[in-house]
Amino acid sequence: MIRQQDTPVNNSSPSAPANRPRSSGFSLIEMMIVASIIMIGGALAIMSLRTVSQDFRVTNGYDTVLMMMRRGRESAINERRQYLVTFVPPRTMTLTQIIPGTAGQVIATVSLPTDLQFDAEPGIPTNATYDNFGTGRFPIDFSQNNGGQGTTVYFYPDGSAHDVNGNLNNGVVYMARPGQLYTSRAITLWGTTGRIRGYRLYNNQAAGTNFWRQQ
Repeated sequence: MIRQQDTPVNNSSPSAPANRPRSSGFSLIEMMIVASIIMIGGALAIMSLRTVSQDFRVTNGYDTVLMMMRRGRESAINERRQYLVTFVPPRTMTLTQIIPGTAGQVIATVSLPTDLQFDAEPGIPTNATYDNFGTGRFPIDFSQNNGGQGTTVYFYPDGSAHDVNGNLNNGVVYMARPGQLYTSRAITLWGTTGRIRGYRLYNNQAAGTNFWRQQ
């Protein structure tokens, strides 16, 4: 018996529609739009990071001065000896342990970030801070009881602060990024107790005035 051979089926008849490739991917215009969005987002992110970085450096500089002064006072109390804090424009401080009969021993030297310095920016309140030390004219303004503009502070074992002549030493030091008023910070010193306070400058837009707020 002869088996009938299967006849292959021809699916490609003239009447069947031809398979057409489907389009995929992005058009040139779509790619340009996406690239533009990425570039704008990147630029905004860089600007935001730059602002955050600048604010961090200002805060870091302010904290450096505050901690250096507090370290001088606490060391004087704990060790029952005098310590000297010296401000060296435009941005350096030294802490020296006073040793009678010698020039003393420098314990630490610190500097503000390079874009920050001791600086009394035009526009800061002339009545200085809540403590009313200084006039807002001089960046380093200690020795208020002796004409001001002193750049050294001696901390005594009882915690009080004095000038080079032994007088009680009230004063203030300002710091800022030059030309940027609202980066201004201030630190005041009350000689009798050695109390140290820090301030930041703010603007009252409604009143059109600038003011210090304790930190």
